[in-house]
Amino acid sequence: MDMRALKAYCARFPGATARTLDPPYNVLIYAIGGKQFAYFKLSEPEKWRFSFRATPERFLELTGVAGIKPARYMSRFHWVTVVDVRSVPADYLRELVAWSYDKALSSLSIARQLNALQHPPSRSEL
Repeated sequence: MDMRALKAYCARFPGATARTLDPPYNVLIYAIGGKQFAYFKLSEPEKWRFSFRATPERFLELTGVAGIKPARYMSRFHWVTVVDVRSVPADYLRELVAWSYDKALSSLSIARQLNALQHPPSRSEL
């Protein structure tokens, strides 16, 4: 899976929003109800590196794989960064991102979950 397909996959989740943070952050964030579930780095030297949250067990497993490392500043929350998304099997990557989305969604209150899922983002939020 390339980064274009992965961006499209992240945007397809119900209630998902995408927003870009300008310098010094330079990231494209995917979130549900204000909770991040994935992001791409947009500036060099880390352009198009992809990060997402994993379970503590998967975090240990993934950080032992070449090309996957703890996410800078976010590793204490079990976020990992994939240097090149094409190096990870597409089905496995989809499974990992879906878990990250579900984790972000489940961390919202029931009212916020319903609001995020029932009210699609406006065009200005995309």
